[in-house]
Amino acid sequence: MMEIAWYLWGCMPELSRDCTDMTNASSTYLGIIGGAIVGGIVSWWIYDRQKKTSKMQENVLCRIKDLEENHDEILKKLEKFEEVHASSFDALEDLSRKIDAILEKNDVKPSK
Repeated sequence: MMEIAWYLWGCMPELSRDCTDMTNASSTYLGIIGGAIVGGIVSWWIYDRQKKTSKMQENVLCRIKDLEENHDEILKKLEKFEEVHASSFDALEDLSRKIDAILEKNDVKPSK
């Protein structure tokens, strides 16, 4: 049974007592296992960094959305204020014309 393992895996002193030296096959398998471990660690690290970055981006996008909504509310309030200001200004101009008309009727020069 052990001879079948040698043909399958090569002479690996880590698995067999009859081998005395590490062969190309055992060093290859050891390299593959080491590479898989290192690759797994690097892949996990990249995944973790991307996950953290995407969370940060999501937070920034939510904040931008909140700021845009706030900006829209402020613009609407400014627009309403401008409408009220315009109507008040029109009323003051109308009042000024009426006062000027009354002063002209009474022959008094308006002060400007």
